[in-house]
Amino acid sequence: MSTAMVDWNVAVKTARKLVKPGPEISMEGALSAVAELRDAAERAETYVQQVTGLTVPSATAPVLVVDRPGWIQANADAFKTIMEPLNVRASQRLAATRGGAQLQQVSSRVSGAEVGALLSYLAPKILGQFDPFYPGEPGEAGGRLLLVAPNVVMVERELKLDPADFRLWVCLHEETHRVQFTAVPWLREYLNDQVEQIVGTTDLEPGVVLEMIKNAVGKVGEAIRGNQEISIVDLVQTPAQRETVERITAVMSLLEGHADVVMDSVGPSVVPSVDTIRARFNVRRQAQGIDRLVRKLLGLDAKMRQYRDGAKFCNQVIDAVGMDGFNRVWIGPQTLPTPAEIADPSLWVKRVHGTSPKGS
Repeated sequence: MSTAMVDWNVAVKTARKLVKPGPEISMEGALSAVAELRDAAERAETYVQQVTGLTVPSATAPVLVVDRPGWIQANADAFKTIMEPLNVRASQRLAATRGGAQLQQVSSRVSGAEVGALLSYLAPKILGQFDPFYPGEPGEAGGRLLLVAPNVVMVERELKLDPADFRLWVCLHEETHRVQFTAVPWLREYLNDQVEQIVGTTDLEPGVVLEMIKNAVGKVGEAIRGNQEISIVDLVQTPAQRETVERITAVMSLLEGHADVVMDSVGPSVVPSVDTIRARFNVRRQAQGIDRLVRKLLGLDAKMRQYRDGAKFCNQVIDAVGMDGFNRVWIGPQTLPTPAEIADPSLWVKRVHGTSPKGS
């Protein structure tokens, strides 16, 4: 009998059943895309290290070129790992409740179907992803880089982009994340600690959960009517959790913005059509209609703000103190930007460097 909060087998089966098929492509074209993505990921290593000034060993994480079902399985595995501490607490609580085991078995299947539906929605939208929580093989640094081949092909066709340029551009972003987590070994543990803080403050009492659900229904209704900016993430947070999520959001803004800056900084000598790619890709990020609503409720609009705000932070700090000065952000948790500093980079420069940026 399952004791997990989410039945991950149900989640994967549901997602694979619901996910849209990828673009039509010949076997020769598919094999060529996979080979070129692997090559681009390897070439991206040198460029990222040149731009960032961060030096790391080569190929510290496996590169997986996957299809949409492969991405679904990889992320189900990752979510399962991240949620394990919460699952243990929930199981212990329900074990002490009459009929708790039977209730959890049913609810885990329902949750599995819901998570599966979410994964099926996201699977066609992800171009690449670095999973820092993947444990890796013995002796490896951990983490793995995922490149979703059908999605890359779909977007390059949709935006009429040069395939070779676009594939390298995507790999530059994800390779930057590999370099971040390899060059800054404490970063993975820091994020794990933040997640554990959220788990530790999660109240699993049935009455509390019921009240949260009631509040969620009302807030989602407000969001649909356009009266309130809200995401599902916001619906399940206590004040203590919200503070933790704000810290995580600041870090993710830094990581995503840094990767965006790097992928655009290589210049046309490396990616000849980089300016065209960025201009067309930015337009594509502005989803409309029902898709915009779904993105808002899932918190994906916040993800887009992370790219924008993080890139602004990185660019302004680099302009003020140079790349070496910016790299002080990686010294330790104490030099990570706060949410306020992401919004106003001059505050970080003054705190860490003891000076104000030029012109401020």
